[in-house]
Order: sequence, then C-alpha cells, then structure tokens
Amino acid sequence: MTHDSTCIFCKITAGDIPAAVVYEDDVCLAFVDLGQATKGHTLLIPKDHQENIFELHEDTAAHLFKTAPKIANAIKEEFQPAGMNIINNNGSAASQSVFHYHLHFIPRYGADDGFQPVFEDNSSHYTSEDLQAVAKRINSHL
Repeated sequence: MTHDSTCIFCKITAGDIPAAVVYEDDVCLAFVDLGQATKGHTLLIPKDHQENIFELHEDTAAHLFKTAPKIANAIKEEFQPAGMNIINNNGSAASQSVFHYHLHFIPRYGADDGFQPVFEDNSSHYTSEDLQAVAKRINSHL
C-alpha cells in the first residue's frame, strides 16, 4: 500500500490525524467531512494513495463503489435526507483540493440547505451529430 507523507488523507488512514470514522475495511475508509456542506457530509477514500480517477485502480474502484451504497444508506437511515449528491472532483481545474481520490456523500435537505451545485444546460450548443461524434471519439480510446 502506498502512502504520501504530505497527504492529509494518508495521515488519516495511518492514524496520525484523528477522524470521525464512519466505516473502515482493508481497502477503504469513510469519515465525516470537517467542512460539513450539509449535516452528514461524509467522505469515502481508498487507504492506498491514488490521486484521482485517472490513477484509480479498477479493483479499488470496484471496492469503493461496492461500499458506496452502504455509506449512502447509513446516512439516509440516520438523517432522512430528501436526496443525496455523490461528488468526485479530479484535478485542480475541477476543484479537487486534496489530491487523494475521494467521494463526497452530501445529504440534501431541500433547496435551502446551503449546498448548490450548478450544472449549466449547454444542450443548445450541440447537435445530435455533434454528440455522436463526441461519443465516437471517446469510444475510440476504450
């Protein structure tokens, strides 16, 4: 298992920094986010230092996403949110601030709960032919 001695999440997995742990197994760790975008905001991370989705090993991803519904349902049971955002930022251009892969589980309690992700509708900028071309370009790398 690799660790980065400068990474705050690696320090948490090593036990050097305390965290409010929600779940732990051999591969991953879930803990309450210090920032609490909304009540119950939880992070799920691999214990192994993997910076982002582009470096994330497939077996690690499979384990994280197998664990994700457990974390989401535990938050749902405890806080009864109206919904939940599960967010992952990759790279500084995408607002990643800790460069250790992590999923945010952000319970949603309504439009006025203080968290507002913004997705602009750019559908008028793309024809169906444009979308097919984009799909083909991405598919060529799979």
